[in-house]
Amino acid sequence: MKKRVLAYLAYIDELLEKENVDWEAETKKHLVQIGFFAHERLVHLIVMVLFALMTTVTILYCNYTNSMIALVLTIALLVLLIPYIMHYYLLENSVQRMYTQYDKMMKKQGEAFELQK
Repeated sequence: MKKRVLAYLAYIDELLEKENVDWEAETKKHLVQIGFFAHERLVHLIVMVLFALMTTVTILYCNYTNSMIALVLTIALLVLLIPYIMHYYLLENSVQRMYTQYDKMMKKQGEAFELQK
């Protein structure tokens, strides 16, 4: 997913540098991609929050018991939670950047419309 997001962002940045582009069509495509990535972001948010809650519960459980299994589970959840937070951070920032790209595309679309008049 990381490669796809970064490649798509780079593609749109390159597109914004060009002048002869059908901005209306590209803007529609961009909105579809924003929807896909925003949905992915929501799914990862839900999973990340569940992992964080499970990690918190196991940490609290470890505080009240001396269970070695609970400690191993806590460590495993922390090992999984950290990359999940990093991945969600990438998705969140990428979608925010896509919103900015969309605004630039709309501005270019308006400029192209003005040139046609």
